[in-house]
Amino acid sequence: MSVSWLGLSLGLLALGVTAYTTADTSLTEAAYRAMKVFADWLLLPIALATLVSGLVLSLGTPWGLARHRWVWTKFWLTLATATATVFALRPEIAHAAGAGVPDSSLVAAPLVSTSAYLFMTVVSVLKPWGLTRRGRRLRKQGHPAAGARRSR
Repeated sequence: MSVSWLGLSLGLLALGVTAYTTADTSLTEAAYRAMKVFADWLLLPIALATLVSGLVLSLGTPWGLARHRWVWTKFWLTLATATATVFALRPEIAHAAGAGVPDSSLVAAPLVSTSAYLFMTVVSVLKPWGLTRRGRRLRKQGHPAAGARRSR
């Protein structure tokens, strides 16, 4: 699901850059209307599906939610970006679609979110930083799930 969010963010970034850099007001308006369609129909469901699937996967696997720093970091970053999507990005897109004037925040926000999702993708592959304090305690206690996979 997070790859869907990354793709959606890249699409929003392309539309935001187009709307901000063009001299054609009809293209600016069209780009913001397209962003609004994405925001109204895709942003919230994908953000929530990413958060829920991440929780289910972390709780249903030996990685756990709070055992490894990389999982814990991704959880909080996903929660922060989902919150920003719902309470900041969607309303800003709706406002820009209504106004139809170039808005630099609709370039900055997708750029930041794309960077965050790329970072989370890299972290998922590399699995850096080792165990959390809870993970070390569980491993020391011989908890079966804590020893199932070793952190890199």
